Amino acid sequence: MILRFRSKSGMHRVECEETTKFGELLDRLLPRISQNIDRDSLKVGVTASEMWNVSNIADSTIKDLGFKHGSLCTLEYQTKGDQLALNAQNQSSNQMGANSAVQITPVKHAGPLNVRELPVDVQLEKEDGLIERKRSPLCRHGDKGMCEYCSPLPPWDRDYQKEQNIKHISFHAHLKQLNEQTNKKPGGGSYIPPLSQPDFRINKHCAAGHDPWPKGICSKCQPSAITLKQQDFRMVDHVEFQKSEIINEFIDSWRLTGSQRVGYIYGHYAPYDATPLGIIAKAEAIYEVPQHDEPDGLTMDMEMVEKEMEKVDKIAQQMGLLRIGMIFTDLTDAGSGNGSVLCKRHKDSFFLSSLEVIMAARHQLRMPNVCKYSEQGFYSSKFFTCVVSGNVEGEIDLATYQVSTDAEALVQADMISGSTHPSMAYINETTSERYVPEMFYMRTNEYGLVVKENAKPAFPVDYLLVSLTHGFPTPDAPSKPKFATCTGFPWANRQAMGQSQDYLQLKRYLYDCITAGDFALLQSKLSNFQLLLYIHSLQILGPGEWNLLVSAATTSEQSALYQLVDSPEWQTLVMILQESA
Repeated sequence: MILRFRSKSGMHRVECEETTKFGELLDRLLPRISQNIDRDSLKVGVTASEMWNVSNIADSTIKDLGFKHGSLCTLEYQTKGDQLALNAQNQSSNQMGANSAVQITPVKHAGPLNVRELPVDVQLEKEDGLIERKRSPLCRHGDKGMCEYCSPLPPWDRDYQKEQNIKHISFHAHLKQLNEQTNKKPGGGSYIPPLSQPDFRINKHCAAGHDPWPKGICSKCQPSAITLKQQDFRMVDHVEFQKSEIINEFIDSWRLTGSQRVGYIYGHYAPYDATPLGIIAKAEAIYEVPQHDEPDGLTMDMEMVEKEMEKVDKIAQQMGLLRIGMIFTDLTDAGSGNGSVLCKRHKDSFFLSSLEVIMAARHQLRMPNVCKYSEQGFYSSKFFTCVVSGNVEGEIDLATYQVSTDAEALVQADMISGSTHPSMAYINETTSERYVPEMFYMRTNEYGLVVKENAKPAFPVDYLLVSLTHGFPTPDAPSKPKFATCTGFPWANRQAMGQSQDYLQLKRYLYDCITAGDFALLQSKLSNFQLLLYIHSLQILGPGEWNLLVSAATTSEQSALYQLVDSPEWQTLVMILQESA
């Protein structure tokens, strides 16, 4: 189960079991928030009016406290730095007067945080990522020698990046560069986290002794001026859709209705050899949420969507999948009768609109990337946004993006809004709830010089975009998709298109190969993401039979399939299909 915690540092999610003790849960949660939390000050509760001292409930289990999957709790605390500053200020006021300045030395980490990272991050951390070079004509040494002309380059080398036309270095190359600069200097010293998630919000819990914003402000709690520039690294380097039919099935909704569609992408991450220390996101399936489609957009009830997606996320995890991105269409038929579409997104218009950038940032904030080298225990996100639209040739094409850490911080602080010009983001005004500092962006002028421009009242959203490459498996680089088929069985939430998931559709899809005893065909048809979600919703199979179904559908071994078809629960499903009209 997952518990959600709301604190002054933002929202956090923690996985746990009903039998987990609350103190053990906090041991996993607190390092992701801050290393300096005063545990004696911790209070937690479902509402602000009913708060418990954590010391009194540390030995109680999650079940004993009445928390359920998805429960939202409020967490209150003080950091040791806050308490030190408050004590020092009080002492200073008593001894030296109110104008005395107090210097507080920040507490440094002893080493990287102990948090649970994704397997791909654990694997890439062990690799050096050095870029091997062949012997150069300038070399003057023997075959076993090495010099500056042939020695390996670091994975963040900018010259190599330009030669290979790599627009952004990989996240792990960026991390290793920062870590080497920060923690591998001669003389050593205390460990300093090389990463820190940007936070542009005003600190409403400032320990300087003044009233919180908007009644008071000081240099410690006031955000500094913000200078935006294009991010030179990316969290994911390449997106690979494991089957082209995944995209075709998704676009069919527009072909049938002429309305736009959105869905979430499920898959997993792996190392990407085309970029030093790169990461590839392998997209295995798309799930379409409940939505109301229109020719020029769509609407969703996000509260209902999030509840449904929590269930789908849990089922997908049992298949070895994560929610890794989102995809939406922006297609308009060109009216030429040859299937061409209008090109709306290009260098002279926009790539992602300001509203779409904000949407992408909100999703990335909901899906933080766990990172032990970050001061907060997380850094940015691996979640990406894919748009299906027309290219300059009038063909249906894909484009894949992430937004920068600055974009995440701007949206988190509620500093930007969409504007009537989709390529521009409007900067919000300062209110009692938010403080908006001076904001600038760096651009290259017509003379090739980098200049600083005032971003207010609006600035180009291109400064917040990070582009990713995308594609499909090729014969020289084949892939092993998790699902054998993605066609033939209706997708979820397509009732408005005349496509429904029911027993009749299930019978049409499966019954012939069941009665024929064709186990190879049955296993291939069961290997369908949409089908598996529907069978799970029927609640006919028990946990053991469900695990057998998942194993049979996602692996090539037939032993799990034989055990499944012999089970009473599967026979019950077959009997229901027999009686279906």
